[in-house]
Amino acid sequence: MNTGTLERRVLPDAPEVRFKPVDVVIIVACAFAAFLLVGPYRWAPGAATSAVTFFIFALGPLVLRTLESYFPRQRALSFLASFWLLPVVALGHGAMCPLVTAVTPGLQDAQLATLDQRLFGAQVSVVLGQLSPAWLTEFLLLCYYGYFLWPLVLGMTLYFAGKREAFDEYLLALSLFFAFNFVLYSLVPAIGPRYFLYGAFPETLQGLWLTPYLESAMRQPGFAKDCFPSGHTGATLVVLVYALRFERRVFRVMLVPGLGLIAATLVGRFHYATDLLCAVPLLLGVVGFAMAYTRSMARRGTEERPVGMDAIVRS
Repeated sequence: MNTGTLERRVLPDAPEVRFKPVDVVIIVACAFAAFLLVGPYRWAPGAATSAVTFFIFALGPLVLRTLESYFPRQRALSFLASFWLLPVVALGHGAMCPLVTAVTPGLQDAQLATLDQRLFGAQVSVVLGQLSPAWLTEFLLLCYYGYFLWPLVLGMTLYFAGKREAFDEYLLALSLFFAFNFVLYSLVPAIGPRYFLYGAFPETLQGLWLTPYLESAMRQPGFAKDCFPSGHTGATLVVLVYALRFERRVFRVMLVPGLGLIAATLVGRFHYATDLLCAVPLLLGVVGFAMAYTRSMARRGTEERPVGMDAIVRS
């Protein structure tokens, strides 16, 4: 039988696999990380385990979007595919250790602390920690944990409200932010004032009842060289920007806790002020790109145009 005839008979019946921009970011970023960990950086401790983790993350959108195309009525598949970014960010953070060890073995805290001193004339985290009363410190630390909540709240709100174009743009901006954020973690690893400037603080972090537990819980992460730039600041600002644009109810609810979250990065001794400043241009870059991409697709009348499986393979 002629193979060309066979292809014409079979291919039209195959469902079209659609990839969102966020899927492409996840696939490219995670596949590249896995390649580095099985290639030039395979000598780093824990490289094999992290490589498998990133490979699974890269495989996720390929599998989920393919299943979604074959079973379009299964809403659970669409939901899992749409929110695949969340486990990638949460678990990928812990898998960063071998990459950072291989890319930049030494810590950059001395340079960041020096920048703070030159820009502000003092160590901002030390000064603010002394000015913050116990009740405010506790409130800010509670806000700090909203970092794990607000991106999901806005995403779920946009998704279930049917604002899919806004949802897609939001996830594109958020995924780009985290991708570049993780790259900068690798290039400028730092453990933050709570460790590096430990002797500059007159006492342990003082709150009311929960502060010792909240602060100590943040000493347990599998990856702690994650100061520059401040992911808590940048991600929170991304959520605030998109909440202001597309879901004012979420914006009004999270504005004060969100600002408290950003303040907690300094009062809680997690970040240098330089980390916060440098998160802003990264925020502007990813939001600007996401907006430009969405508008470009809208002008072409192809907002829903899929990224084909063959394009992923070719890339």
